[in-house]
Amino acid sequence: MTTAPTAPATIREFDHTVVARWMGRLSSNTSPRRNHWHTKLIYYRAAVRLLDSTPRPSLTWRNVVKAAGERGCRSTFYEVAGSHARHSMVTELISDGSTDSCQIALYYWRSDPVEKLIDEAKVWSFWPYRQRLVRTLTDHTSPAAAGAELTAELVTWASRNPALARAVGHKPPACAVEDLTVIHRGLVSGTHAMQCLREALIAATGH
Repeated sequence: MTTAPTAPATIREFDHTVVARWMGRLSSNTSPRRNHWHTKLIYYRAAVRLLDSTPRPSLTWRNVVKAAGERGCRSTFYEVAGSHARHSMVTELISDGSTDSCQIALYYWRSDPVEKLIDEAKVWSFWPYRQRLVRTLTDHTSPAAAGAELTAELVTWASRNPALARAVGHKPPACAVEDLTVIHRGLVSGTHAMQCLREALIAATGH
């Protein structure tokens, strides 16, 4: 990726991205939304188990609920991933209103609730890699170096989670796309960030 020289992003910016705020609010132990986060985790894990199954069942809400075991049911699945889901990641991106956030949201706007669930599950699964990356960056890390490190973390995650990485058209975790726009200070659009990271996932996991 070639962009004009620009100042490095500050570390604080990574704590205040739309997806970082969304993750922080929902996963906080002191949050009143704690129970809803635990419900989301039930379905994220169920979706990953379904994707890793051999042979893989069809990706339907019924099979996701079945994979969730005794804690799964239609009503809570749709509360997490339906068209009126509570605390949806895409809704947060749209509500932010910035050009990049809206561009990114368009790529993750789904009519299929299972695909919406998988998009969020990718963020949850990739999050430890993302946080490890953020801890290694400094306010002086160049955009080129930070972007390369982000891509490397994404490839490492994909190598350990190939089925999840390939799911729904090799779409990268939305947090990685947003972070790449932050790293390049607006010189890389949400659209271009999506394309670059998706190509990295395809190269890492195959079609």
